[in-house]
Amino acid sequence: MEPDKKDEPKEDKEELKKKSASEEAEAPADALSRTPEELEEEATEKAAENTDIDAGIDEPAKKMSPLKKFFKKVNIYFLIFVIILVIAGVIAAVTYFNSQKEPVIPATATQSLSEDALKQLANSDASVGDTSQTLTIQGNAIIAGQTLMRGNLNVAGNFQAAGTIQGPNLTVSGTSNLGTAQINTLQVASNTAIQGSTTLRDLNVSGTSSFSGAVTASQITVTKLILSGNAVLQIPNHISFTGASPSRSVNNAVLGNGGTLSLNGSDTAGSISISSGNNPTPGCFAQITFQQVYSNSPHVIVSPIGQAAGQTEFYVNRNTTSFSICTANAAPANQTFGFDYFVTN
Repeated sequence: MEPDKKDEPKEDKEELKKKSASEEAEAPADALSRTPEELEEEATEKAAENTDIDAGIDEPAKKMSPLKKFFKKVNIYFLIFVIILVIAGVIAAVTYFNSQKEPVIPATATQSLSEDALKQLANSDASVGDTSQTLTIQGNAIIAGQTLMRGNLNVAGNFQAAGTIQGPNLTVSGTSNLGTAQINTLQVASNTAIQGSTTLRDLNVSGTSSFSGAVTASQITVTKLILSGNAVLQIPNHISFTGASPSRSVNNAVLGNGGTLSLNGSDTAGSISISSGNNPTPGCFAQITFQQVYSNSPHVIVSPIGQAAGQTEFYVNRNTTSFSICTANAAPANQTFGFDYFVTN
């Protein structure tokens, strides 16, 4: 009995399955040199062949689309980065080209004035144009009355004023040449350089002042004068020490009966005039008390005036508040003499 022909294809199919299974088990020799995508594609093709064998259909294996192959080979993050760079480049290019364009200048309408229009302006009040128009005068213009500028006044050339200029604020950004300027209050925030002579009625300096040249003044009033370094003080004329006169306390017994004493001077320098009476005695003629107390015991220099003063054996007592002129022997009776004094700290 002949074998059934339908069983032959089944045997062939089993052999093909075994053959494909053996091929799958065997790793290709160049597996290390091929990419995972190529190996996966080959496995997909072999699976399709096995499916065709099982189904007994001779249809070709489905191929992967080029788009899917592209996305498998390209990193999605790198693709997003490239897209961002392209967009940024487009924005930069558009911005650059827009910056190169010249700004659009609005057109200004012009209008000419006829002789009749000028006569009408001279006889009545009239408004010419609007804020978007410009009035151009080719020739000279003389305005006999007052002129009011509601906006800013820009002068392209020189500005000359025969009269006074009045305004709450005056700001000059460039160089200014003023023939005669009268300023009530002047505040200078930066340096000031004065080339010629300067006459100041009153000068108050709250900070430090430095003069590299000579300073000439009819009178200088200072609280404290300090000469630094090897400075030299030259006074060609007289020195006068002014100030309030110190107080005095007279000892009448030393002056004698009917004796008097007077003082003319200041804490720094002065003269004491003495008229002795009858029967003077040794001791201090008077105590001179300073108006301003010294920081330490001062130096008191005394010079006798007159022959009678020279006959006295005078001496000085001193402290920070006062000094006294005294004599060790009795002064000559009924004589006029005196003493000059000079006090330094």
